[in-house]
Amino acid sequence: MRTPNLFAAASAELRPLAERMRPRVLAEMVGQTRLLAADSAFRRAVESGRVHSMILWGPPGCGKTTLALLLAHYAEARFEAISAVLSGLPEVRRVLAEAQARFEAGERTVLFVDEVHRFNKAQQDAFLPHIERGSIVFVGATTENPSFELNSALLSRCRVHVLEPVAIVHIEDALRRALSDGERGLAGMAISVAPDLLSQIAQAADGDVRRALTLLEIAAELAQDDAGRITEATLLQVLADRTRRFDKGGEQFYDQISALHKCVRSSNPDAALYWLCRMLDGGCDPSYLMRRLLRMSIEDIGLADPRAQQMALAAWDTFERLGSPEGELALAQLTLFMASAAKSNAGYVAYKAAQADVRTLGTDEVPLHLRNAPTQLMKSLGYGADYQYDHDMDGGVALDQRGFPDALGERVYYQPVSRGMELQIKQKLDALRAERAKARGE
Repeated sequence: MRTPNLFAAASAELRPLAERMRPRVLAEMVGQTRLLAADSAFRRAVESGRVHSMILWGPPGCGKTTLALLLAHYAEARFEAISAVLSGLPEVRRVLAEAQARFEAGERTVLFVDEVHRFNKAQQDAFLPHIERGSIVFVGATTENPSFELNSALLSRCRVHVLEPVAIVHIEDALRRALSDGERGLAGMAISVAPDLLSQIAQAADGDVRRALTLLEIAAELAQDDAGRITEATLLQVLADRTRRFDKGGEQFYDQISALHKCVRSSNPDAALYWLCRMLDGGCDPSYLMRRLLRMSIEDIGLADPRAQQMALAAWDTFERLGSPEGELALAQLTLFMASAAKSNAGYVAYKAAQADVRTLGTDEVPLHLRNAPTQLMKSLGYGADYQYDHDMDGGVALDQRGFPDALGERVYYQPVSRGMELQIKQKLDALRAERAKARGE
């Protein structure tokens, strides 16, 4: 006879609120309206117990673990969970062997692998034969782009489902449910909180339901000293050190720097400033942002406004002298100027075109008239012969003098745009190129 666990009830009460409020059916899940819509094929398949191996890709607290648990519930399967952070290959093999034994006995296993992107290729490959045999329903959870972090063999055997950050309105629903739930929630504590304060908690969670419930639980504990009322003073303590979602070096990082770059390029100073502040707020290294802004000044503004490059260098110097937070204003002003400036990538395109010719057309000799002739022997060989000194020519340009190797002929790489300072450059070069062609009889 099994001895009853006298601490079971107590241990259940000691679990965090977020764990106690974990949804027990799909209808209790908040957010993910696209994936879990009542008429969606995915929802119908899950509720009927027809589950398949999958990769759940989404930010923390969006419901990946909960969804895996529900898959096992509806499929009437055994739920097993391992973490790629804590589990090595021996543990993986043990779990897979147990799943195989259950499969042979007629019982299915939903194997949930958290942070699956942290497993190396050999570890990921260990799952493949078991997925193919059907001895496990593989559910991998990742916060990183599966295309980059998971091998193709595993991806080909799983369907990728994208989970989104939970909207504030849906997080508020989860918080209200926790406040009113007498079995698992906080109804027994008689907590009162104004709607605007509840919204502050939801907003501070930054799309993470688990985080929102944790913040509510902390606030509820503090409110016991104030007759169960969660006040602004209470939230001031709870939310003092809140941070936004920002994964340095992860997908969110590169998505945000991409947004900043493209908003500068699109001449949208307000949006560009927003993304700059998002990255600074998330803890991005300012030196990285300064390097990227300097690159934008060269690549996307270029000769349309050369002041951008000068300002980028000046802003970098200013930040190093002032530090944070004062120096961040220099980055903000630089971003506003660059987004407002005329744009041209003509220099970048010209450089790439010339570079391509250099790499593909071989090593042609420098024409004799362009060669230096420091010795008498070189002069006798024709070095520098027939060179026309531009300053002695009418207009200061030797129009018929060629600059490319003879085998290449004259080429045009640089095509200035009709914007900013490049408009003047374009007008000058168009006229000069026409005069050169006329002088050469072209």
